[in-house]
Amino acid sequence: MADVKAFGERLVDSLEKVIVGKRQSLELVVIGLLCQGHVLIEDVPGVGKTMLARSLARSLDCVFNRIQFTPDMLPSDVTGVSIYNQQKNQFEFRPGPIIGQVVLADEINRATPKTQAALLEAMEERQVTVDGVTHPMPKPYIVLATQNPIEYEGTFPLPEAQLDRFMLRMRLGYPSASEEIRIMDDQKMQHPIEALTSVASSDEVLAMSEAVRGVYISNAVKKYIVELSTRTRQSQDVYLGASPRGSLFLARAGQARAALHGRDHVLPDDVKALAVAVLAHRIIVSAAARLRDVSSDRIVNEIVLSTPVPGGSFEVTAKDN
Repeated sequence: MADVKAFGERLVDSLEKVIVGKRQSLELVVIGLLCQGHVLIEDVPGVGKTMLARSLARSLDCVFNRIQFTPDMLPSDVTGVSIYNQQKNQFEFRPGPIIGQVVLADEINRATPKTQAALLEAMEERQVTVDGVTHPMPKPYIVLATQNPIEYEGTFPLPEAQLDRFMLRMRLGYPSASEEIRIMDDQKMQHPIEALTSVASSDEVLAMSEAVRGVYISNAVKKYIVELSTRTRQSQDVYLGASPRGSLFLARAGQARAALHGRDHVLPDDVKALAVAVLAHRIIVSAAARLRDVSSDRIVNEIVLSTPVPGGSFEVTAKDN
């Protein structure tokens, strides 16, 4: 897994030139990329959500498309439309911005539910269907969506089906005082993103993604993942628990994190580190818990702390071969 570790360090180092002091958050984005999963970046304005997505696109030799969601946007503005060509006497498909490799869905919760639904097929099945014709997405394919959790006026909350398609939800948070000063210094003459160059190709991303799938997960760790997901469904503070897709994504994210740390096997620590990012946005907090100001992050953290961690060896043994 040395190649994956080197790839991850190279990519995170590139992103850190723009996003200062958020290495753990940047690692989550790389994990999403390696798993070919989608990432929801949820935070207050001005902390670098959009810039993170643009930095990832610049760091990769991939096709980048940006969608600025607004309330008046139509589904065809996202997926594309068929236009009649009079010279050729036939309809031609004009692809929408959702067809790319790195797609930034900026302020996704400002679009109406009808337009948000246009993303469902693209994110899950990696294709769009327009006028009965299916158009596959290029590889690799990742959607980075941003939303502001504070401002609710003029927004449409993402439905559970949409949230469940995001592999990870992450937050950047405010920088420290010293980091904020460094940001001011770095942008004194020009923005650091202007000097950012590609550090990986599309083929390399696909090769690293394939290598990550070979990371070993012991039965004990699999049971631990399922136990965490099951407890979200049994919690009295939860109206709707994590889906089986949550367990699957937690396992895949654990594989990617293990590979980024140079291991060929997943540890319970990988699962614990990723549990909130993978599971918290998949659960709906009950009305009674919301009145007590209990958040989904807190519920998942409490479940992780109260769930026994499996012991023993988690590496590949002759018995497993």
